[in-house]
Amino acid sequence: MTLLIVGLLILLALLGLPLFVALAGGSLLATYNAGLDPALLAVELNRLASSPHLAAIPLFTFAGVILAAGGAPQRMIQLFNASVGWLPGGMAGVAIASCAFFTAFSGASGVTILALGGLMFPMLLHAGYKERFTLGLLTTSGSLGLLFAPSLAILLYGIVAGVSIDQLFLAGIVPGFLLMLMLGLYALYIGRKADIPRHEFSVAALGNALREGIWDIFLPVGILTGIFGGYVTITEASACTAIYVLLLEGVIHREIHLVKHLPSLLRDTAVLVGSILIILSVAMGLTNLLIDAQVPMKILEWMSIHVDSQLQFLLLLNAFLLIVGCMMDIFSAIVVVAPLILPIAESYGVNSIHLGIIFLANLELGYSTPPVGINLFIASQRFGRPVLSLFRAAIPFLVLMVIWLALITYVPYFSLWWKQ
Repeated sequence: MTLLIVGLLILLALLGLPLFVALAGGSLLATYNAGLDPALLAVELNRLASSPHLAAIPLFTFAGVILAAGGAPQRMIQLFNASVGWLPGGMAGVAIASCAFFTAFSGASGVTILALGGLMFPMLLHAGYKERFTLGLLTTSGSLGLLFAPSLAILLYGIVAGVSIDQLFLAGIVPGFLLMLMLGLYALYIGRKADIPRHEFSVAALGNALREGIWDIFLPVGILTGIFGGYVTITEASACTAIYVLLLEGVIHREIHLVKHLPSLLRDTAVLVGSILIILSVAMGLTNLLIDAQVPMKILEWMSIHVDSQLQFLLLLNAFLLIVGCMMDIFSAIVVVAPLILPIAESYGVNSIHLGIIFLANLELGYSTPPVGINLFIASQRFGRPVLSLFRAAIPFLVLMVIWLALITYVPYFSLWWKQ
């Protein structure tokens, strides 16, 4: 009967049942089989609520919603176009840089595709890029920026895994820029191969773009300076960010009328944060049951017999996390899987900060891989193309991302450069 119920939950999840419902059903089934009180599932909520960094999640999310509703996407495109758009493959580079900047603040890849996809798609086609390249670029670029501060994925991983969020922010800088560089070089190659026309560099255009976008550029600079300079905590930085973007969009640029638009923006934020917290609550209860059942110890026991080295462990870890990234959304994967693999990774001498970057990089790749790659479904809705055709268009970019994943996995220096 248990196997039948588990199979039914998996089937319903594949057919579209909300994942938090499937996780909650699995948690209740596990407590029943263990003869435990289901109220134990709520114990983890107290630990989540007592986290000192929890308040940063809704505040940074609110800042991302404000930026998406305001004129930040257009200003970023204008600034990056004036800065690098005149280079070979420059317009594609504009898309990469804009998506990375925006995802770091929006926290949700789908928001990036919805906010920037409609702007960049006709611009790239008009510049001369083929539709297949454009679709692949915008679909995969929707997850760029997940390793940059103040990414919600890093915040959640730090809270769940109990590792320093400040150090995770530092560790993500080089891997994040390395991926942007690799994609940018590929875009440059395509631009030269297709002989994409370029606009002339204009000091006047760059000056105008800087005047419009300078306040947006100050935002990440201010966050990094405040956190790593020791002036503010993560939570204080999130509060300052929310106030800053309100002033930016409501007073400086006047893209948002605070009295008229604020209620709807708060509602959008509440829906997004609420969905994350619901997933967290049910997933953390299930994870606690798995740990009580000594699942990590059983996996470690099996691996100690069959896996002889750290290299073999990392190979298996990447294969496992790629499968997880294909099947689960990033928030559920962080809460359910991270506590299980942390003790195993430590037994093989893998640094916990390096592990966090490997973990998030795999899930970033999973955003664009079937069957549950959220980028594919949102891009399909945004651009009106079948999911399969979008996956085929994304394959060259996914190959580059796999190479990138191998580099940051087996060369720890990329993540731990700040410790050298």
